[in-house]
Amino acid sequence: MPDSPCLENPMLRKLQALALQLIDPLLSLAELILIPIQRVIGTNRMGYIFVLPNLVIFGVFILLPMLLNFYFGFTRGDSILPENRDWVGNQNLATLLTCEDYLNYRTCEEDLFWRSAGNTATYVVFEVMGVVLFSLITALSLNQKVRGRGFFRGVFFYPVLLSPVVVALIWKWILQHQNGVINSILVALGGEKIPFLVDPNWSFFWVVVIGIWAQMGFYTLILLAGLQAIPNEYYEAAAIDGANPWAKFWYLTLPLLMPTMTVVLVLSLIRAVQVFDTVFVLTGGGPGTATLYIIQYIYQKAFDLREYGMAASASLVLAVVLFALTMMQLLARRRENTGLETHG
Repeated sequence: MPDSPCLENPMLRKLQALALQLIDPLLSLAELILIPIQRVIGTNRMGYIFVLPNLVIFGVFILLPMLLNFYFGFTRGDSILPENRDWVGNQNLATLLTCEDYLNYRTCEEDLFWRSAGNTATYVVFEVMGVVLFSLITALSLNQKVRGRGFFRGVFFYPVLLSPVVVALIWKWILQHQNGVINSILVALGGEKIPFLVDPNWSFFWVVVIGIWAQMGFYTLILLAGLQAIPNEYYEAAAIDGANPWAKFWYLTLPLLMPTMTVVLVLSLIRAVQVFDTVFVLTGGGPGTATLYIIQYIYQKAFDLREYGMAASASLVLAVVLFALTMMQLLARRRENTGLETHG
């Protein structure tokens, strides 16, 4: 077999030879270890050996903390060692869930938990509505034959690639009261500075806006894929029947896109419930408790107050909510697959 043209370069040949010199000892060492193991357990069981490192990492860093968290939820004490904690049964959960009036968090025994839960619920409603609406509008726009469509797809997806901390720091710089970009522009135009991150209403508004801005690109791509999966023959038939663009969207696009919309809805719900890092860096839960969400409540209980039992109990309540949302996602995926099979 003739050599590849790229290997005619002497420098490339030297690099290839050096790479082989480095790899050969490693391959020999792997054979020295794996061949005796294969002789003992057989070829069919060798797959378990290769997945063993991942299983160990999963057990140590995910499964074991989950089990410890479950145990901590039924104990009390400021020690992180399980043997030094007192078993209290469901007292932590009872404390969390005891309220005279569930619509008024001030009547609850653990009022901050219900305050954070109410804030989270409000955030989820506005966040999910905004994400679904703007993602749908953007996907419909990018699905059209517009100039620079690939560029704009990348632009809308770019915020998804940023770290949530980076997103928060960028927007914090933009929204600062003293030297923020927006307030500097307002002052230059003769206006007054607005306390975006100090006023409770403004801080909640911007937390929602930033969440939509940072996440909508991901959901836009999902909806765009759903739009492109709709056969063009349907639109041609609708055009022959005299359907206008609004009728095509309402009676054709929206019903066929509904399984994908359901997936987007559930995924955005799960992500919104778990909001933490961006808000923690941007507002720290303030002003006061205006942007205190349930993940930050758990964080404060565990790492600031060292009330590990209450933090673990709150995380168990959150786990039940996330489990329910996950089941909704699985049902939505099954419905989407069924819909694709029906229209395929």
